[in-house]
Amino acid sequence: MRADFTRLGLAMCVSLTALTAGSARAQEKQQEATTHTGETIGSKSAVQHAPAPSQPSGKASAVERLTVRGQKGATIASSATKSNTPLIETAQSVTVVTRNEMDIRGVLTLNQAIRYAAGITPDLRGGVGTRYDLFQLRGFTIPEFLDGLRLQDSPTGYAIAQIDTSRLERLEILKGPASALYGQSSPGGLVALQSKTPLDKASYGSVNATGGMFDLYRVDADMGGYATKDGSIRYRVYGTVNGQHTQLSRTGSRRFSISPTVSFGGNGPDTLTLIGNYQYDPEAGTYGGVPLEGSLKPAPFGGYLPRNFYDGDARFEKFNRKHGAFTYVYTHRFNNDWSFSTRGRYDDIKTQYRSVYNAGYWNADGMLPRYGFGTTEHTRNLAFDSGFHGKLRTGPFTHMLMAGFDYQQQWANETAGSSNAPDLNVFAPNYDMGIDPLETYARYKVNSHQVGVYGQDEIHWGGLILTGSIRNDWFRSRQIEYLSDSNTKQSPSQITWRAAGLYHFKFGLAPYISYATSFQPQTGAVSSDAGKTMAQASPSIGKQLEGGLKYQLPNTPLLLTVAGFHIEQTNVLVSEPGTVYSVQNGLVHSDGFEFEAHMDSWHNLTVDAAVSVQRVHDDSTGKPLIQSGRGNASLFGFYTLPKGRLKSLGFGAGMRYSASAYGGEASYGSANVPQYALFDASLRYDLANVSRNLKGWTVGASVRNLFDKRYVTNCLAYASYGQAFCYYGERRNAQANIGFAW
Repeated sequence: MRADFTRLGLAMCVSLTALTAGSARAQEKQQEATTHTGETIGSKSAVQHAPAPSQPSGKASAVERLTVRGQKGATIASSATKSNTPLIETAQSVTVVTRNEMDIRGVLTLNQAIRYAAGITPDLRGGVGTRYDLFQLRGFTIPEFLDGLRLQDSPTGYAIAQIDTSRLERLEILKGPASALYGQSSPGGLVALQSKTPLDKASYGSVNATGGMFDLYRVDADMGGYATKDGSIRYRVYGTVNGQHTQLSRTGSRRFSISPTVSFGGNGPDTLTLIGNYQYDPEAGTYGGVPLEGSLKPAPFGGYLPRNFYDGDARFEKFNRKHGAFTYVYTHRFNNDWSFSTRGRYDDIKTQYRSVYNAGYWNADGMLPRYGFGTTEHTRNLAFDSGFHGKLRTGPFTHMLMAGFDYQQQWANETAGSSNAPDLNVFAPNYDMGIDPLETYARYKVNSHQVGVYGQDEIHWGGLILTGSIRNDWFRSRQIEYLSDSNTKQSPSQITWRAAGLYHFKFGLAPYISYATSFQPQTGAVSSDAGKTMAQASPSIGKQLEGGLKYQLPNTPLLLTVAGFHIEQTNVLVSEPGTVYSVQNGLVHSDGFEFEAHMDSWHNLTVDAAVSVQRVHDDSTGKPLIQSGRGNASLFGFYTLPKGRLKSLGFGAGMRYSASAYGGEASYGSANVPQYALFDASLRYDLANVSRNLKGWTVGASVRNLFDKRYVTNCLAYASYGQAFCYYGERRNAQANIGFAW
């Protein structure tokens, strides 16, 4: 199987390289564009001439310095270095998904957006649990950052933001540890999201209406322009109303969201962008699954449960989320080389949640035990990040310097309860039975904050680029549990760092190597002497060695990346059997190989190709890390006809393959989720080619899981508790849209 999978990946690599190399016209040198070191926030491409720096000889220079301030392309990313660095000069794996790619694939969620990236184990809750963005990167769950600031998780994982992807301009998947710049993070990496912000355009806008299977309805509106004649004040407002039934019976989701944005300063040295957002999700489907016996394996009574099987109770089911946020981004340019930027965000998230779940086993033929659960959680989060960016020359070396300070704080409280629920007869299900009232079993309050200082030096000498980053974090957390009358504290501090080297040859090849570390605070009691001395757990530590090759065909957006990596996560908590404490000697390691090819809208063609093979092992169990997959492969292409009677007709198709994954230990042994391959398709047409009166109108359609394959995406089996759950993947889901833009 592994050999066949590797041959598939190599065949995809060779085919794609031959396709793109045949149409490319390589040149000897790349054109250079100087981009301001402070991040430009969402302005349309505009050219600004600035005086050249004074010459050492004292002679006047007639050369003008060209500064391009605009939307970043798919070959530039800021997540790895907190600056607009070309990916070909970034010594770390980064995948960029642009707004154009999300539109042509009909992306509606983050889970859908990242499916064509290498190293992803997607849809951990299948096509059912869509209220959260659940996936793994290189075998680890990873955090999300919005506009450079972390979207903080709640302590127990219920009051968590879900950003509507239609309000995003782009997203970047940064692979591997990134704590040297971002503080507490996962060894697998992070996802950096960027909001739509005002463009450098006097007036613009669009309205799109979408409908589809499972009663999908969606209306998105986006408009903006100059608030003043000179464009020194600009605005943009995005909003959506949408809803859909899920693939389960009797459940659905609805969303209302609005995001107003205003920017001050135009193209001047001082810019201030204010971003507001309010999102209300009155309902968001369900979070349940199906027993392993009945989905991955036949049930005791024989056969399998249908993909629309619902294990809950329609009257009891509830999920209500309110998320308000305010963000500011301020940048001051001292000159062409030095700038200061600061940004901050306040998030307020309230979640009311209750549901009935199956117990993961069977009582009798066709009788499924269940229980009720509910929680009310409220989190308030603050995040700030400020830093100086500059360029310094010492002899033949150019230093791109950065030094910064960030701060995060969270206040959270939760009340949780559980109840009994009657067994469900799967042959004659009753979804409106009486559920016992919830009995409160936990009421807590948490106050935590993190302070971090960091610095980075990116040294350029010809084609050689050396990068060093270092950071120190101080994390503090206090949790009060009122019912058990407990009060626990932890205050770890941690130094993390990164070192990398890359050489960029003039013909486009760039080999690189990097080493990076990360840390994650943990909650739990640890003992080193059989329970006599108890202490709070120290953070888990991640470290990665990565090496690879990048190749960007000169003067094109085609980027090819090959990378190999080894990740270790140490200080992992391991439960001691028969006790209430843990020991901190767990070790998880992830080893793998990845290939990616990315080309966004070049010669009317967009291509994404990815292959990954990985092994994620948990030494404490001697098994793979639960939920981790063995790799993935994907290929998506979209082509727009440039001329002829069908000019502007775009069509594309994609294949995505997920290798088998480990789902834990069931009563019969290891639960292995089988591999699966799915197919997608997309169409798009500009109606202006039918009539001039239809200028600005477009229509499109897309379908996911084209052949409606039945498959399981993930399982969670715990033989010691006699429970095993699985999650069916997304069924065939087609949608069509019509839009008008001006």
